[in-house]
Amino acid sequence: MPKLGKRMKEAAGQVDRLRRYPVVEAFDLVKKTASAKFDESVDVAVRLGVNPKHADQMVRGAVSLPHGSGKTVRVVVFAQGEAAKAAQAAGADVVGADDLVQKILDESWTDFDKAVATRDMMGKVGRLGRVLGPRGLMPNPKIGTVVGPEEVALTVQELKRGKIDFRVEKAGIIHVSIGKVSMDAQMLSANLTALVSTLVRLKPSSAKGTYLRSIAVSSTMGPGVRVDTHDAQRDADGN
Repeated sequence: MPKLGKRMKEAAGQVDRLRRYPVVEAFDLVKKTASAKFDESVDVAVRLGVNPKHADQMVRGAVSLPHGSGKTVRVVVFAQGEAAKAAQAAGADVVGADDLVQKILDESWTDFDKAVATRDMMGKVGRLGRVLGPRGLMPNPKIGTVVGPEEVALTVQELKRGKIDFRVEKAGIIHVSIGKVSMDAQMLSANLTALVSTLVRLKPSSAKGTYLRSIAVSSTMGPGVRVDTHDAQRDADGN
């Protein structure tokens, strides 16, 4: 097991590993224990009571964070005609059709964070699966990145503002970044509430027992802080 450095030991010493903190208090602690010289991301790990080996218990979706992710998101759009014009007006970084598909095929170009495609383009975009698939960049209707022409502008705007997607891992855990340590605890709390609300809405009907088993938050270089799941779900339920 790797030894902790002095700075990490000091940060970890401020966290009670046996305690489950109220949401806002947890984020206050994450901000307090973040000591890197850059604006660290705030990461969340949610352990769900599901078995991803069963197709009907695969939890996957997207959520619009009310205060954004704090990151600059580069969005490309596969569209043509009026939909392409709408994407450009909405702030897409790169918009194209056959030319964009060919660029990615020829150069394995993936210098972007999110990809959106109109439905009529998916026959051509499907050829990019071997390039975009392994990088998690393939447009997918399940996370709202395959859309009709009339939805392109709104989709681009949401992604630029910080809409994130997630997928449960083999161990039943969702890992996502929901902000930066420079954001205040209330903003981070609201982002977590949005995520938890979405996860609860997507709960598989076949999942039995406790669904939200544990939640932990941390900065990129900081210690994990366990969150009171009941407090998180109360916020998500609006109580």
